[in-house]
Amino acid sequence: MSFEEALKKLKSIVKNSHLDNQKHLDLTLVDINERGEYEKALMIVNHEVALGKITKDELLQLLGVL
Repeated sequence: MSFEEALKKLKSIVKNSHLDNQKHLDLTLVDINERGEYEKALMIVNHEVALGKITKDELLQLLGVL
């Protein structure tokens, strides 16, 4: 899975929190049989942050969380 594919997959589980009106990733929206793919996508995007190719804030903006 590429970085772009991982972003697209994760964007589909961005949810507005009713408590603090903030967006977040919600893995409970994913069918249990597909959860591994979403976890893999999280690892891919976080790895890019760890390598310094993108900042955490840039990632959150790309995901639509910020």
